[in-house]
Amino acid sequence: MRKLIGYELRKLLGKRLTQMAFLAVLLLSALFSISTYQNKYASYGGIQASGGEAVALDKEIAARYAGILTDEKVQQMLADLAPKSGPQGLNAIYLYQNAMQSAVSARFSDMYGNWNGLRVADVFGEEEIRIGYVDGWICASRDMQKGFLFLSFVILIMLAPVYSGEYGGVDSLILASRYGRTKCAGAKALAGILAALLATAAMVACNMGAAFLLYGSEGLDCSILFARLILTEGYIPYNLTCGALLGYQILLSFAGAVGTAAVALVLSAACRNPMITIVASAAVHIVPALLPVPESSPLFRLLALLPVYQMQFESLMSLGQLRGGLPYAVWALPVSAGLLAVGYGASRRIFASHEVS
Repeated sequence: MRKLIGYELRKLLGKRLTQMAFLAVLLLSALFSISTYQNKYASYGGIQASGGEAVALDKEIAARYAGILTDEKVQQMLADLAPKSGPQGLNAIYLYQNAMQSAVSARFSDMYGNWNGLRVADVFGEEEIRIGYVDGWICASRDMQKGFLFLSFVILIMLAPVYSGEYGGVDSLILASRYGRTKCAGAKALAGILAALLATAAMVACNMGAAFLLYGSEGLDCSILFARLILTEGYIPYNLTCGALLGYQILLSFAGAVGTAAVALVLSAACRNPMITIVASAAVHIVPALLPVPESSPLFRLLALLPVYQMQFESLMSLGQLRGGLPYAVWALPVSAGLLAVGYGASRRIFASHEVS
C-alpha cells in the first residue's frame, strides 16, 4: 500500500500542469508580499520613509512603547505622536504618519488630536493588551490569505485527474487487477490528500519565510487589537497575539485544503474527463461564496464552514465566540474532517463501481 501511495503521489506532483500552477501561485504570493512591503510608509520627526526604511522606522517607534498598554502610556503616545488639527483641518484620527500613531489616534484621539477621554478599560475592557510592532505581521497574514485562496484552485487542478484521468482504457486494467478496486482505489485517494497537504505546507513555509525576512520576529507576542486604523476596520475582534493569529490561519488553511481535496476526489471519480472535473470542482468550490447571503444571516454561519471560506479565515474568526472564548473557526475542523472521510470513502466506492469494459 505504501508503494502504491508513493507511486500515485509522484504521478500527481510530477505533472507539468500541476508544477506550473503551483509555481504561479508561489510567484503571485511573493508579488503580494513584495508589493505590500514596498508600499509601506512612515514618517516621524521630519523623517519620511517608504519600503524597508518605513518598516525600520515603525519598529523603532513601536519599541519605545512596547509592553502592556496602560493609560499613562496612552497619554505619552498622544503627546509624542498624535498629529494636531485645527477646526478647519482634517480629522486627526485619520491623519496617518506611522503605524503606532495611527493605532493610538484611532482609539484615544478626538478629531483635533487631543485625548478623547477614553481609557484603556473603556476601549478594551479588562483585557490585557500587549503592544509592539504588529503592522508587518498583520499585513503578512492578509497577503498569505490571498495566496491560500489561489492555492485552493491549484489543488482542484492537481487532483482532477486522480480518477478521471484513468478512464478511457487504463481503468479497465486497474479494476481488473487483484487490488484495483480496493488498495489501488484507496491509494489514489490517500495520495491526493497527501498532495494537497504537501502543497499547503510548502505554501506556508514560503510565506512565513518571506514574512520573517521582510519583517523580522518582532511583535509575534503582541495583540492584533492595537493595529493601525486601516487594519482594524472589520478585522478580527479577539485579543489574539500575532503568533496565535497566524497559527489559526495556518490551521484553517490545512483544514480548507483537505476539504477542497475531498470535493475534488469525489468529482474526479464521478466525471469521465479531467477538464469536466476541474470545471465542476471549481463551481462547487466557489458558488457558496457567490451566493447573496448577508453575513448577519444564520445561513452564512453554515456556508462559512465550507472550504472556500476556511481559506479566507477572517470570516470564520469574526463570526462570534463559543464557550471558553474559542472562536467560531474551531467548527471548521470537524467539518473538514467529515468532508475528508466522506470524500475518501465516496471516491473509492464510485471508482470501484465502474464496470470493466
